[in-house]
Amino acid sequence: MDMDQDDFGSPAEWGDQQPEDGVLGEEDAQIQQECLQKFSTPDYIMEPSVFNTLMRYFQAGGSPEEVICLLSDNYTAVAQTINLLAQWLIQTGVEPVQVQETVENHLKNLVMQHFDPRKADSIFTNEGATPAWLEEMIAHPTWRDLVYRLMEAHPDCLMLKFTVKLISDAGYQGEITGVVAACQQLEVFSRVLGSSLATILDGGEANLAENLPQFAKMVCYGEHTYMLAQVLMAVLAREGQRGGAVRRVAQEVQRFARESGHDGSRIPLALGRGASYPQLCQALGAMLSKGALNPADITVLYNLFVTSRDPPPVELIWAPAFLDLFMQSLFKPGARINPDHKHKYIHLLAYAASVVEIWKKNKRLSINQDELKATAKAIETVHSWCCAENTGASELLAKLGTLYRCIRFPVVAVGVLTWVDWTVSKPKFFERHTHPTPVPLALLDEVSTCHPLLHPHILQLLIKLLETEYPELDALKQLEVKKTLLDRMVHLLSCGHVLPVVAYIRRCLEKLDIDLSLIRYFVTEVLDMISPPYTSDFVQLFLPILENDSITSTLKRAGEHDPVMEFIAHCQSNFMLLN
Repeated sequence: MDMDQDDFGSPAEWGDQQPEDGVLGEEDAQIQQECLQKFSTPDYIMEPSVFNTLMRYFQAGGSPEEVICLLSDNYTAVAQTINLLAQWLIQTGVEPVQVQETVENHLKNLVMQHFDPRKADSIFTNEGATPAWLEEMIAHPTWRDLVYRLMEAHPDCLMLKFTVKLISDAGYQGEITGVVAACQQLEVFSRVLGSSLATILDGGEANLAENLPQFAKMVCYGEHTYMLAQVLMAVLAREGQRGGAVRRVAQEVQRFARESGHDGSRIPLALGRGASYPQLCQALGAMLSKGALNPADITVLYNLFVTSRDPPPVELIWAPAFLDLFMQSLFKPGARINPDHKHKYIHLLAYAASVVEIWKKNKRLSINQDELKATAKAIETVHSWCCAENTGASELLAKLGTLYRCIRFPVVAVGVLTWVDWTVSKPKFFERHTHPTPVPLALLDEVSTCHPLLHPHILQLLIKLLETEYPELDALKQLEVKKTLLDRMVHLLSCGHVLPVVAYIRRCLEKLDIDLSLIRYFVTEVLDMISPPYTSDFVQLFLPILENDSITSTLKRAGEHDPVMEFIAHCQSNFMLLN
């Protein structure tokens, strides 16, 4: 270290080393004692504040000899020793990056264990300005991550709040994913909200599923963050070019809030066009808050939408939570609706699902109700046949053609999916239904064929059924049931939902979650169905399954036609395979 005059300041700055009268005042003695305590701590000479402490000590008449002894005796050279050990590790062949990560991670763990918020807050009191080392620290991803972790553990620390704002000001708001770190300050929250929302919108459906939970958790941190986020998304949904996608994100956040035990159902109504229809808001808000439909409020909405000549905007009854209540009321087995009001439930759901409006500058230009009657008829047909208590499998089988035609309506397909879930998930369902393909699963195949947007929901249902244990069935019958469910997955794959299905089977193989004979059955069915060309994504998922000897050793056939070897050979000749 070059210790020239610039480092220590001029003699005038340090002041006289001894008072003129040779007698220490009480205040000077106290300052000396405080400074000596600091000089006695290990490695204090390495502290950034050492020069300020030296200046205070000498101005109070302190002795240079005592300072030199204390600083030298308490110099343990921890940092220098670490550097020396790091150099030795590098010389022994360890990669420098690995050595640096090891030291940094250990240091981060020490800071997490011994961090004192009060001492951290005192930094600004002592320094009087932003320390230079803090600005240098936030330039490195490792230490920014440490700040985020500390903020989650110590949300009231002023120093950490200020550091998070510095990080946001420096343009790293995209990294601030922690709830506490993002929500403590309005300015920081606004930046993180905008950055996170842009990431979700740009990433598509897959990115939505990955980032939405953390985004929703951040938005639902408090009432103020929820309100601000919903207002912002309501404005973007009305004025932005991607209004539909923003509305979808807002609705998913509402769902998360509801599942977390918070009732924010009235906020979207107030932010949209619902403010002009207080009667509608009151009826709809009451049902959403209670989580159940009731005839009185349904009658209010029916009169407003179906019988009125100037109905409210149809978007006001598009809330997913509201439509879910209709599915439970109309398609859940055993659900009871007052017969005098059933037609109101059906027509209101049909209205929400089929009516199309065109708006421009808060003025409705047109309203198209051409499909309203047909949609209502389809809902009524499926509801009366599927949800009737006395309808058996033979009756449904006789009406299968009509049910298939009704399933072409998307709202009916969602209802059938709901009905299948409740029906097939009942205990002893497969024990009572001995047909190789029960009617509910046949209807599920038709939904897969007609409605690609429902494929993820169908796959989740099949996964749930496949992973369910059926103790009432013997081992052979259980295998038959699960093969039937795998047939539904193969059909779903043939309808275009390829990668998610194959990815699930691949995970089952890696975790050994299901019987290997079922995976062999799936592989056999898929090989009999597919043919080149294949995408690289499909090959990367499916090829490792075929290369597993426990799966394909019994599938390989002696002779000219061996689909396993043909697929492997095709992949080897057309794709660059990495082991």
